[in-house]
Amino acid sequence: MVALLNSTMPILGIPSSFLQKPISLPALSCFRNNGDVSGLHEQRLEVNKNEDISKSLSDDGQNVKHDNIWQLFREAQQNILYLNNQRLGAIEELNKIKKEKQSILDKIKKLEAVKQESADKLSICSELLLRIDSMVLGNVISLAEASDFRSLVLHHKVSVADVFNVISHKRDSELVGELRHFSDQSKKNGFHIIHICTEMTPLVSRGSVASYVTGIARALQRKGHLAEVILPKYACLDLDEVQGLREVNVEVYSYFNGQLHGNRIWTGVVYGVGVTLIEPLDHSSFFSREMIYGYPDDFERFSYFCRASLDYIVKCGKQPDILHLHNWETAIVAPLFWDVFVNKGLGGTRILLTIHNFNSQGTEQPDKLALCGLDPSSLHCPDRLQDNTNTQLVNILKGGVVYSNRVVIMSSIHPKHAIIRNLSNELEPTLNVHGDKLSVAPYGFEKSTWDPQTDYFLPENFNAENMNGKAVCKVALLQRLGLSEHSSTILVGCSFSEGADIDEKKMKDIVLNAKKHDVQFIFMETSERPDLNQALESLHMEFKDDDNIKFVRSYDEALSHLLFAGSDSILCRSFHDPTDETPLKALRYGAVPIAVDSDSHTNRNFINHDQEATKYSKLINNTFGNMSLGLAIDELVCSFWCFFLFKFCSMI
Repeated sequence: MVALLNSTMPILGIPSSFLQKPISLPALSCFRNNGDVSGLHEQRLEVNKNEDISKSLSDDGQNVKHDNIWQLFREAQQNILYLNNQRLGAIEELNKIKKEKQSILDKIKKLEAVKQESADKLSICSELLLRIDSMVLGNVISLAEASDFRSLVLHHKVSVADVFNVISHKRDSELVGELRHFSDQSKKNGFHIIHICTEMTPLVSRGSVASYVTGIARALQRKGHLAEVILPKYACLDLDEVQGLREVNVEVYSYFNGQLHGNRIWTGVVYGVGVTLIEPLDHSSFFSREMIYGYPDDFERFSYFCRASLDYIVKCGKQPDILHLHNWETAIVAPLFWDVFVNKGLGGTRILLTIHNFNSQGTEQPDKLALCGLDPSSLHCPDRLQDNTNTQLVNILKGGVVYSNRVVIMSSIHPKHAIIRNLSNELEPTLNVHGDKLSVAPYGFEKSTWDPQTDYFLPENFNAENMNGKAVCKVALLQRLGLSEHSSTILVGCSFSEGADIDEKKMKDIVLNAKKHDVQFIFMETSERPDLNQALESLHMEFKDDDNIKFVRSYDEALSHLLFAGSDSILCRSFHDPTDETPLKALRYGAVPIAVDSDSHTNRNFINHDQEATKYSKLINNTFGNMSLGLAIDELVCSFWCFFLFKFCSMI
């Protein structure tokens, strides 16, 4: 039967697939809505009706769901496009930052390479000279041969640096052989200067001497001279910047208080300058203290060091052209040299004394001169070391003036006659007698470090011919400290360092008067002195709610450079600023220097015709000497001032 059905179904036109699926029919129930008609027909109608309603509802739901899905899709698509645009913008900004960063890194690398190349050559020469000294002390070479080797290094710095580029690991015998092979006995054409001093940046700094010694030593070496520095080995020395620091394995003896005392010698190179450190063994307490000045036995400490320095120079066979002394602490070298050492192979040496200030002159009892080998009876007289005021004492600074061949007085704004008459602290008679050998020099700074044309701390460099970079620096400074960016607003920078005495009332008056002109101020704190911090703290509390005044509570080297480059004017404690040389830096960076003590009621049209005044002091006194900040604000036109200042600075 099944076979028969299967064979007949196609003939009937019914698809065979129908036979493979069960047919579900709605369940039927027999009931009558009326008495005589079956309910089957009504049931089928209800089923069809329900199916139509369900289908209609389903279609409506599907349409709503479909619309919702498309709406979500469109929103998601818009979000994706927005995020993609944001991502592309971020990538573009990141690439821009990366390019700027790489450009800055390349610039820094280039500057450091140039700086390192120069420093490396100077360092090699200085290290080689110090090795020559140690070989003399160890009796490896004679004094005469050492002198020839020094002449060789001085005359052939570049070629010597190329040949002797690695010497730290060479034995003395090997190094001597190479020096002898290289020697050509050339004629010396530069000066050999040895600074005997008590400070040097960055090893130890308490005033203007430190930066001056480092700056002038580096400047002299760049001009082809040989400069060295001899310092006490203080316990507080910062030795991180000393290259090739080594102890010489030979004690050097020096005379003090009737006996010979041993000293340990250390040598190294700082910024390409050879440095020798003298460490007393028997009097180790002299320089193992917290401070470097201010002790009752300062005369004993520094007279010991001065005598030890001269004994060391003679022991090494050095024959410098100039011994450069600084302030009273090393001024005793001058009488020691002429009374004791001139006939010990130093007949061609001359003495230069630089006086950084007259406030401390080293007065002492005459009999203490004998400690270092001087004769008190011959020196305690009016034309030598006797103090001009208290004749019972000797004056060491006076002795330095009397016994030196040349004397340089550091002053940025005062001419020689004014210094002698008003600032010499009772040394006027002595300075008048020796006036012919006196000179006045302004304070300076390391121009290679503070130069807006090459300063790698600046976002853009500038000079007198192209001032665009200064405007960029101003905006960068304002952005960094969160000040409102208005290029037309005058920006005044102020940076006071250690040693600066701040007139708190005067500073407040200056700020209050300037606020009428919407001037912006930036105060940078650079000192650890509590009294200075207290003065700035008082200013901070007074103006802490002023949005146009910012206080930087810790020193930042990069920000310090940006402060000078971005400011229109720089407030200075005074124009006589030996520590930071703030007025000169301001001029260098196209900012108007204003002294805090300037009197706004003084006539500005004062012309200084003093022929003894330096070019710098004439400009400062004639142009800015009587200018208050209020006058500067009224007259300041940045482009004119910067051009004028740069033109001046290019000449100094």
